[in-house]
Amino acid sequence: MRVRFAPSPTGILHIGGIRTALYNYLLAKKHKGTFILRIEDTDQNRYVPGAEEYIIDALKWCGIEPDEGSGYGGNFGPYRQSERKSMYMQYAQHLLENGNAYYAFDTSEELEAARKADPNFIYNQITRMQMKNSLTMSDQDVNLRLAIDKNYVIRLKVPDKGEIIINDLVRGKVVFDATQIDDKVMLKADGMPTYHLANVVDDHLMEISDVIRGEEWLSSTPHHVLLYQFLGWESTMPSFSHLPLILKPNGNGKLSKRDGPKFNIPIFPLAWKGSTIEENVTGFKETGFLPAATINFLALLGWNPGNDKEIYNLEELVEEFSLEKIHQSGARFDYEKALWFNHQYIQTTWDEELAQMLIPLCEQKAYTTDINYLKSFCRLMKNRIQLLPEFLTIGYYFFTDDLVYDHDMIHKKWNSALSNSWSSLIDLLKSSSTVLSVELEPLVKSWMQEQEIKPGEILPLMRLALAGTMQGPGVFEMIELLGIDRTILRMELSLTVFNAI
Repeated sequence: MRVRFAPSPTGILHIGGIRTALYNYLLAKKHKGTFILRIEDTDQNRYVPGAEEYIIDALKWCGIEPDEGSGYGGNFGPYRQSERKSMYMQYAQHLLENGNAYYAFDTSEELEAARKADPNFIYNQITRMQMKNSLTMSDQDVNLRLAIDKNYVIRLKVPDKGEIIINDLVRGKVVFDATQIDDKVMLKADGMPTYHLANVVDDHLMEISDVIRGEEWLSSTPHHVLLYQFLGWESTMPSFSHLPLILKPNGNGKLSKRDGPKFNIPIFPLAWKGSTIEENVTGFKETGFLPAATINFLALLGWNPGNDKEIYNLEELVEEFSLEKIHQSGARFDYEKALWFNHQYIQTTWDEELAQMLIPLCEQKAYTTDINYLKSFCRLMKNRIQLLPEFLTIGYYFFTDDLVYDHDMIHKKWNSALSNSWSSLIDLLKSSSTVLSVELEPLVKSWMQEQEIKPGEILPLMRLALAGTMQGPGVFEMIELLGIDRTILRMELSLTVFNAI
């Protein structure tokens, strides 16, 4: 089995592209096959510098790297279509010689005029006979134009009648009426092939066995089937699987690149810095998603193994994956579900691994990067976190003494009559020889009994003194991580803050 992910470097890779790559990867690995990355850069006018590198970096971050392809090598290269330009002409010529393609000399102005005259105009078996091409011109005129004018294209000659049948592994039997299909351009005036010719030629030469791609390519598949037939490759034609759309969070329409700002969600795997503010986007990585959580979330956007299990590592996805369990209907991009997946993965990730992820974020804020401190911090906080940056926004009080106090909660909990007891508690902490929570907790609780103070009266205040908020880990776990000196400093400061509210 040989499958390929074949993106165009015409912009940054949409998260839907990652899902397509993932499904190809899973199928290849399940059948001990080969996952290939091919860069389809035939549209040089839309080429975006850096886009190919972005694609490769995104696949690496997700952990679904190709076995061969652009940037990886292999025996079927080159894997960048612009480097394969010289080989496509012979196949276009074969189509011409067998009457399955023709030269078209129509200018862009003439085509635009035809579209204005008929808004439903398509270049097909009817309109081709009204246009300027080798089917309507004499051989002498055609040869003259070929000799003096390079501004022509080669179009596929779609049969005048009949049906084109596709046995799609996701959608079943799909039938196209040949009379409703246009004569697509195969080779452009600059000598570059269009997606259609290059796609089929490359899939054949690279011995691709299965084509898994988005639903938007289904309408182009009859042209590809015809090419396999016309080029004599029908017996080696790959199977086709067209994936369902990823829908907007509200379920209304396809998720587009513009929906990120609209819904305030990431829809790209990695950040991208464009030439304008509008082109600057953040990604799943920078938002704080773990690669494994992202992959798990995407895998279930359109595929389900048929049970209630939701958490799958990559190896389990490979084992369970099958094309037959891909849905035909669109899958809603449920961002809250993505956050849920990330939360699950953060909870089960080793503390040291999380700590390593936090180091760059800590450096940005000039927080400590001591690995042992960060490991302990992650252990205390990870059950409360959905996204990696939240470690430092929710748990900021472990890194700075500049606290933001919850005044409303202090007003509810504090009573100035507790001032003397609070000072006594500070003295107890100063005299303590331990900071370990398992030893400090019974010591403080014993003090509360002596003072005839209930835990509900003092522990919430200790939390407010240490963190400024009622949210966070256990009070004695916080003290253990903060250390006794910082704890006493905050307790002393809080007495002033509490009495002032």
